[in-house]
Amino acid sequence: MSIYDINVQTITGETQSLSAYKGKVLLIVNTASACGLTPHYKGLQELYDQYQDQGLVVLGFPCNQFAGQEPGTNEEIQAFCELNYKVTFPLFDKIEVKGEGQHPLYAYLLSHTPAPYNTGDIEWNFVKFLVDAEGNVIKQYGARTEPAEISGDIEALLA
Repeated sequence: MSIYDINVQTITGETQSLSAYKGKVLLIVNTASACGLTPHYKGLQELYDQYQDQGLVVLGFPCNQFAGQEPGTNEEIQAFCELNYKVTFPLFDKIEVKGEGQHPLYAYLLSHTPAPYNTGDIEWNFVKFLVDAEGNVIKQYGARTEPAEISGDIEALLA
């Protein structure tokens, strides 16, 4: 099994295979609209704007598992992101990133992130995973890692 075998739901309800992103560098993030880290949306959009023409795609997965900080509907989440952060990168259906209802994508990401970059857990909103153009999980970044701090790793994969 590869990351490209996983199906996800877009924020507008369509089923999409991650195989649509073959050949792209991915930055996969669990997001929330009412979190102290919500301003990370701005940095994520800046990365997307800067590198999308070179092959980066940011994928946002809203999650309400951390202190109920993503309570809205998909429509409310999408409107919030567009209005407040001008988000144009793909957003997906609200999912669970840990526990019994963990989405298969997050089970895959956690089990395929190499040491020493794998924490074995999603500690909060805005944990980030970098995936290379061949679908290999390269690194997991903690929730507090500012998106701009990842730019060097992204550039190395795009080179």
